[in-house]
Order: sequence, then structure tokens, then C-alpha cells
Amino acid sequence: MTLDTRRSWSDPDLDLFRDNVARFVENEVLPHDEEARRRGNVGHALWHKAGANGLLCTDIPEQYEGGGGDFRHEAIVYEELARRALTGISTSVHAIVAHYILNHGTEAQRQAYLPRMARGELVGAIAMTEPGTGSDLQAIRAKADKRDGGYAISGTKTFITNGYLAGLVLVVAKTDPAQGARGTSILIVETQDCKGYSVGRVLDKIGLKAQDTSELFFDEVWVPEDRILGGEEGKGFFQLMSDLPYERLIIGVTALAAMEGAYEATLAYTRERKAFGKPVADFQNTRYKLAEVATQIKVGRAFIDQCVERLVAGTLDTATASMAKLWATEAQGRVVDECLQLFGGYGYMNEYMIARMYADARVQRIYGGTNEIMKEVIARAL
Repeated sequence: MTLDTRRSWSDPDLDLFRDNVARFVENEVLPHDEEARRRGNVGHALWHKAGANGLLCTDIPEQYEGGGGDFRHEAIVYEELARRALTGISTSVHAIVAHYILNHGTEAQRQAYLPRMARGELVGAIAMTEPGTGSDLQAIRAKADKRDGGYAISGTKTFITNGYLAGLVLVVAKTDPAQGARGTSILIVETQDCKGYSVGRVLDKIGLKAQDTSELFFDEVWVPEDRILGGEEGKGFFQLMSDLPYERLIIGVTALAAMEGAYEATLAYTRERKAFGKPVADFQNTRYKLAEVATQIKVGRAFIDQCVERLVAGTLDTATASMAKLWATEAQGRVVDECLQLFGGYGYMNEYMIARMYADARVQRIYGGTNEIMKEVIARAL
């Protein structure tokens, strides 16, 4: 059966927006994905095109040149990319950075950065993770020493999405190491012609091949004091925690969309592929496996759509968002694995979308807070 992909939160205007997004993805992203996978990044030109077509910062207010929409508009962009296994242009991390600035920045910071991010002139990245820290953000060692009317940032960050192309990096660093979490701040770094800033290699991942995940190095990178996010030291940990529902629901949304894309591709393949003189789809095992997959997607869709509605209404809590991230990414792993099996040997070939989806799905249980951390967050709320 073909899945009903209508969303409970959609309306005619959003349907029209989805059509525009799908057309952009098909015409501008998909044809260049192979080249981007070989190169390790999508290039700045695609970001500029995405901005010009209104696909960036869609839920940022119009006064900052954003789309003036809400999370539903962002979800549509993520879904249309994820259902086609197009992971190179991480508009999600870009949006997260924009929201840190919108929700926690000063008015001057909003005016300075959000319009350029909406136009795709500045690609956003957030530098949290360090070698050896992982999910333990309180253990970060990067420092921002107060000096000469500003801050000198030193440290190493790794696994930074959009790191290679980033024009604006939010750096999580210790402004007062003696204060622990209360001594953590977020600093804004513009990377162009930035003395002491350097980008390491684009990391060789098992999946997400077109996405520029990089190491970043800060060697006494000086920024003026007005580059502290929000204009006040020691607020970094609070700022990071307050936006978690938004960030974790993004992962849940992309997981469900990838599952839908995997199912549709598998359904089409098994109807065309023949074995023992009949389509693979006619075998009982195939029908039962597809029935299980379709059921998981239907169940997940109801929950994720409810979470989207709650986020738009401002009522989505951290524990429920963590449930969305936990359940959807675990289900994504199961569903894509079952779908790949139905492709047989061809499912193991990178030229098939299902193989890329399989490799890409694995990290969903790791970034944004590991699923083990999600269980801890949920358990504390019981």
C-alpha cells in the first residue's frame, strides 16, 4: 500500500510550500549529490540558492529577513531532504544556530547575523563537542580568556556539522572554569579572515558523505566582548538546555521522513524485481515485512505530528522531545535495515538510496545527545 503522507499539522499553504521545497530539492540538490559526496561538502553556491529560494531560516521573523513561518515550515524542508537521503546541506544545524541567536542573542546580534544566515551568506555551525567529551558538555576544556576588551578563545572542537563551510560558529567555551556549568558561555565567531581559526580535515564518516563534518581549531582567536551570546557571561549552559526540544524534535522529524522514503523505495523495488518468476512483493515474507514497516511508520507519524503541533504551540517539553528522538531513531534503524534486506545484494550497493539511508541512519542514535542520554532524561521526568 502507498502510505498516506498527509500531516495533521498541514494546511493548503503548507502543502504549496512543500511543493516548492520538493521542486528545489529535485532540481538543485539531488542532481549534484554524487559530486557533493565525493567532495565531502555541498559548496557555498547551494547555500546561496537555498537562501534565495526561501528555504533557510523559514521560522525566523520577517524583520530579520527570515521566512516568518514556524517549525512546520522547517519540518517540511527536513522531510523533503531526508526522504531522498540528501544529508549534505544541514539546514537543521543552520536553523538551530539561528534560533540560539534569535532566542538568546542581543538585538544587535540578531540584526547582524540573522539576515545573512537567511540569505545563505553565512553558514551556521555550533562547536560543542571536543575530543574526549561527547555528551558531557560540562567537561569541555575550550577556554575564552578575557583580554583587551574581548575574549581570546583556545581549544579544539570535533564532529562539527557544517564545519568546513561555516561562516559563523557558536563556540561553547569556559569563561570561568572555576564555576563549572555556570562558567560556560557561548561566543560568536565569524570565520572569514579570522586570525587563529583553522578548519581541520572533513571527517571520514561511514555515512553522511556529502555533509562537511569537521574538526575546528581555535588558537587565541580574539573576539570583542559584544560577541558573547546575549551579552552576558555564564549563560551558555542555560542557553544550550533551553533549546533542546527544538533540536531533538528535528531528529525525530528527519527519522520519520527517512523511514517513509525507505518504505516507498522498497515497495517500488519489490514490485518490479522478480524472483522465481514472480515479483518479490508477491512473497508472503515480503508482504509481512512491509506490513510491519508500514505499521511502525503510521504509529510514529501520529506521535511525531503531535510533537510538531506541541512545539508550534510552545508546549513541547524536553522529556517528550527526548522520547521522540529516542523512539523515532531506534525505529529508523529497524525499518531501514528491514527495507535493505528486501533489496537483497543490491541493497548493499552505495548506488542504491537504501544503502545510503542505512549508513546515514546509524548516527541518528548518537548525535543530538545519545539515545542512552535520552533514556536518562526521560527517566528523570517520570
